[in-house]
Amino acid sequence: MTRTMVFIDGSNLYHSLRERYGRTDIDFAKLCNYLANGRELVRGYYYNATVDQGREEARYGDQQRFFDRLRRVPKLEVRLGTLVYPQAWPQAPPYEKGIDVRVATDMLTHAFRGNYDVAILVSGDNDFADALQAVKDLGRNVEVALFGNANSSRRLRDVADDTISLEPPGLASCWL
Repeated sequence: MTRTMVFIDGSNLYHSLRERYGRTDIDFAKLCNYLANGRELVRGYYYNATVDQGREEARYGDQQRFFDRLRRVPKLEVRLGTLVYPQAWPQAPPYEKGIDVRVATDMLTHAFRGNYDVAILVSGDNDFADALQAVKDLGRNVEVALFGNANSSRRLRDVADDTISLEPPGLASCWL
């Protein structure tokens, strides 16, 4: 059976869901299984950055409860990076640091070790195109799960072996 790993850019997914559907209540176990599409799901990885507890106490608590729920999803690992607050915060929003590198590193490490046959990236971020090509160069297939062409990088779609639509009706089975 084809072994599959799913790599989820959490911030990208959250903002895409909120912008496109006005909701973010996705069931991550269902999402990973939908993306695996009958193939063996070896593992899923969810990447995000932790907000600063001292600066955003309420949001921090909500986020920690969310991460705790994710940690209980079978075969899903939570990987956290850093959220950087600029001097102009709160007028200027914080930004993630190191998430894309962590996603790319995990994809390549698992490909090199032969832990999967297919990598599925949930992100429309152009920055991942070179990592996907490197995974392909290691003999693995890569797919990207996208919210339509308007919200995704053309280069990312071109590099991928296949794309998966995060549109109804498929996504409809993944809501909580």
